[in-house]
Amino acid sequence: MVLVVGADAAPKEFFRPAGGDRHDDPDWLRFRLLGATNPAYFGLYARRRLAAHGDTVEDFARVKVKNAAAGALNPYARYRKRVTAEEVAASAVVADPLRLLDICAPSDGGAALVLSSLEFARRHGAARPVRIRAVSTVTPRYPSTVLDLPDIATDSASAMEPPAETFRASIARTAYEEAGVGPEDLSLAEVYDLSTALELQWYEDLGLCGEGEGAKLLCEGATALGGRIPVNTSGGLASFGEAVPAQALVQVCELTWQLRDAAGDRQVAGARVGITASQGLFGHGSSVIATR
Repeated sequence: MVLVVGADAAPKEFFRPAGGDRHDDPDWLRFRLLGATNPAYFGLYARRRLAAHGDTVEDFARVKVKNAAAGALNPYARYRKRVTAEEVAASAVVADPLRLLDICAPSDGGAALVLSSLEFARRHGAARPVRIRAVSTVTPRYPSTVLDLPDIATDSASAMEPPAETFRASIARTAYEEAGVGPEDLSLAEVYDLSTALELQWYEDLGLCGEGEGAKLLCEGATALGGRIPVNTSGGLASFGEAVPAQALVQVCELTWQLRDAAGDRQVAGARVGITASQGLFGHGSSVIATR
């Protein structure tokens, strides 16, 4: 049996790289060479989705509205207030086209998991044990790993085309292969919605829809509570803020509650398979697949 704990007290300013200079680290490079802090990076990413896929700022607002509605039902969430699309549109511009309510807050927080063998859990009275079927982690390093964006230093049309596989998509692929399941088997997903635009990208990277179809999936209601594949039933970072080592565990906690039918008013009916997807500073990412 193992106890896993993650906790963070977020600084009230921009994060600083741990361990000194990291010249092979994509995030270190964008901080130091471009001065692109996270809000600026999220804004550029959102702007690219507008140009490449035809997403709209109204689509981004719908992500916040959806996640805030789920967070309002979660007693563990930091922000438990529903918001409207009009309130998102009225919030201050942080990094065009993203507004304040499009971007998650830094946060203090903690979470913990107890892991054991299935036999141990049953001997100790676990009525509904949840199984961890796969764990994957990825850390891209420049320049040997394909990064998220194409080479925009060219003037060819291919500059708007995504690479064959982003590091986020590789996280999901590895997890699916280990668990022996696919996107079609999922009951729900918990993804790292650092910005509303990034949640739409996760839909595509997890294979919930095709490339560029994230906003369409959202507008169909598929990713909302009661939809075909609810995403961020916990409320996501939109409702918790980001306490980096805690939030990845919170995602697994949410899968556990859902798979035990213990999620209360935000319960996904008949949930059997769930996936988490997270990323942190300096390119690290991870995914967990759990089943009942």
